[in-house]
Amino acid sequence: MSSFFSKIRDKTRRHSSGPKNPQAENGEQQFSIQPHPAKTNNPVDLQPEPEQGGLASARDPASAVHSTPGPVIPNAEIQQNIPPPASHDELSARAAELNK
Repeated sequence: MSSFFSKIRDKTRRHSSGPKNPQAENGEQQFSIQPHPAKTNNPVDLQPEPEQGGLASARDPASAVHSTPGPVIPNAEIQQNIPPPASHDELSARAAELNK
C-alpha cells in the first residue's frame, strides 16, 4: 500500500514542479494580468505624498503661512566670510567660460 502512495506522491511532485503553461515549456514568454493599485479614479491618489518641508507639504497652506519661522540671519562670523557679490561683467565672463 505504501508503494501506491509513493507513486501518487511522485506523480504530483512532477506535475507541481514543472511549468503549468504548455507555452512556457517552449521558451515563450508568459504574461498575466496584474491588479491595478488605484482605489479611486483620481490619478492624484497614485502619486506619493511629497516628503519636503515648507508650505508645500502643509495640509492647510493658509494657516501654515503664519507658523513659519521667518528668514535666517547668519551670525557675524559667517557674514564676514561671505564673498562680495560678483558684477554683471564677471558673471558674463564666467558664463562664457563655462559654455565653451
